[in-house]
Parts: sequence; structure tokens; C-alpha cells
Amino acid sequence: MGFSRQRVTLRLSVTDRCQLRCRYCMPLEGVPRVSHHDVLRFEEILRVVTLLRERFGLYKVRLTGGEPLLRSGITELARALASMGEMELALTTNGQLLSDLAEPLRRAGLTRINVSLDSLDPARYRELTRGGSLERTIAGIEAARAAGFAPIKLNTVVLRGVNLCEVGRIATFALERGLQPRFLELMPIGCARGFFERDFVSSEEVHRELEKDFTLAELPVNPASSSREFTIEGSGRLHGMVGFISSESRPFCAGCDRLRLTSTGTLIGCLARGDGCDLRKYLRLGDRDADEELAQAVHQVLAAKRPRGEFTRADLMPLLGG
Repeated sequence: MGFSRQRVTLRLSVTDRCQLRCRYCMPLEGVPRVSHHDVLRFEEILRVVTLLRERFGLYKVRLTGGEPLLRSGITELARALASMGEMELALTTNGQLLSDLAEPLRRAGLTRINVSLDSLDPARYRELTRGGSLERTIAGIEAARAAGFAPIKLNTVVLRGVNLCEVGRIATFALERGLQPRFLELMPIGCARGFFERDFVSSEEVHRELEKDFTLAELPVNPASSSREFTIEGSGRLHGMVGFISSESRPFCAGCDRLRLTSTGTLIGCLARGDGCDLRKYLRLGDRDADEELAQAVHQVLAAKRPRGEFTRADLMPLLGG
């Protein structure tokens, strides 16, 4: 069966494990552990990626989690994906393990890194992440710079009464190092649903906060991008780019080309809705003819993509691929 070829990206959750429990995406007790048998093997991941490349125009893979650097053999997976060629390979991390892995990942063929950085205050960072070390994350960022990754994007989820006061400081930190700060709106997903109304800060409010110290000018919109980008200039020749991911105030569903593959093999077309398709059952049939059933399942997930409406998904973000 043939399918119309389109361009898609894949957020590939290689593990649901997290050494941090950031309070806007993880409950204090963490998430239930998944058995080793239920997690996709590397050869199964590569089979899905190959299918998406050959039949559905896959042009970008982002390794996520959980925390992807906790997955044993992550550099080997990166090397295997990079060897496919003609595909951007990126990774999102909290940076706690990045100082040791940045250079090996770069040599393996990883091309882009995003690092979560929600505060530059060590105590606040530790509180937000429930035990994380700001020093280790900054060391990871510096290791990524030394390894030659560029641009490195810093992702900050802005919360009212928590870190809104830090957005100018985070922007300055990033621009001084040639990094790109990105400020994300909180999403009402998982445990964040309980405090969303209280803690939500819109991108427009963050924009106004930044304008106290910087001049911003919007760049042309990329319909396929989740981020609206601006040039940003401050004192002392400080300049660069800043991004806003406005998932609530300015949803980007119309141009969304993203698929998410969880660590246990569920393919998801939209974070907001509870639907998805279990690809693992096809991957483990032991029959190459199952590729047609696999392709049909992918097609159905893509065909179901539409403007999201209200969030109905109860899953936690680390289980979905952030």
C-alpha cells in the first residue's frame, strides 16, 4: 500500500527514567518503572526510523525521555541514527550527565542539543528539580559548547511566582555564551493540571518582562516550528536570538509535523489527546510483512492529527517524550 509522502519529525523517547523530578512534569513519587522487556530495543527503534524516512519523509529525530542520557548505549544509538544520513539528529536533556557525554555524542554524529534550565539560582533550581545540581547542568552546557554544538538552546518553563523574575538574567546568561534562550509556556498536562491556572505565564508577559532590558524584533514565522523567534539586543553589544513556545496562548497545531514514539512503542500524534497506536506489537511479530501493518498504523496516526481542543491526556510528560 502506498502513502502520500510528507515531511515529519520524530521525538523519540528512549527511556522513561529521570534522575530529576521537576515539579511541573513529575510527581514527587516519580513514575512506575517499566520492565526491560517492554522498552523498545535499539533495532526496533531503528526499524521505525527507517520506515518513517523511506515512506513518510522523516527529516529530524530528537532523542528525549525521561532523561535520554540515562539510556545505556545512548552514544551507540546516536551513531546508528546519524549513519542513516540526510537527517537532523538532536537531543533534549536536563544536562546533569552532559559534561561526560557531550564530546562522545558529538563524535557519534549528534548535531543539536537543547538543555532545560529553569533557574540560575542554585537553591531555586534544586527546589524546582527536587534535588538537581545547577553546577552540573552549567558544566554540561560548557562541555557542549566545547564539543562544538551550535546553536545550543536553553529551554525555560516560566512559572508565576517562581522564575518569571529570572527571565532577563537567563537571557543574559545565554547571550553572553552564544546560546539561544527559549521561554516555554506551562502546559496543563500530567501533574501540572493541578496548578496550571495558578502558575501559568503567557509568552506575551515574558516578552514584556524581557523588554525591560532588551529590544526584541520578531523574525518571519516558520509554519512548521513550535517556536516564534525574535532578534534580541541588550547593552554592551549583547545580541542574538530568543524563542517563545506559546503552546497555550498561540497554539501551533496547523503546522505541526511532529510524531512522538514512547520508550515502550506507542506512537503519538498529539500531546493533548489520549489516542495513539502501539507499534511494539507489529515490531515483535517476527515477520517482515508486518512492515505494511506498521506503515498503516503510522498513516492512521498522521491522518488523525488536527487542532487539539482541550487537553484530555492524563499521562505524565516524561512518559510521552518532551
